[in-house]
Amino acid sequence: MVKYNSLRPILWTQNLDETIGFYLHTLGFILIERNDEWEWATIRKDDVEFMLSKPNEHEKFNGIGFTGSFYFNVDHVDDLWEELQDKAEICYEIETFEWDMREFAIYDNNGYILQFGQPANEISTTE
Repeated sequence: MVKYNSLRPILWTQNLDETIGFYLHTLGFILIERNDEWEWATIRKDDVEFMLSKPNEHEKFNGIGFTGSFYFNVDHVDDLWEELQDKAEICYEIETFEWDMREFAIYDNNGYILQFGQPANEISTTE
């Protein structure tokens, strides 16, 4: 039986250095691998990994074309909000929603929406 082991999204960018910088300096990812000839890199934070790439001749790129968002399940979402609210463009501010998730969203330097959430029942009242 076929088993899916992981998902590593590839985010297209016209400026690889700027995108690497955003994820490393704003979100605390680390650079795992980079190939300037291919204009490609891999970044990771904890159990989350992305590939970053400048589109090549095989890929039609007309700007950001992803029609969804990237949702990160995190611990201490309020602390992360405090850390990021002045470092990135805000999509929506932190809020506890009716589906019992406390979450917020920002835009990365390319315009991709990055959402961060934590189940409301996991947040202690002493945070």
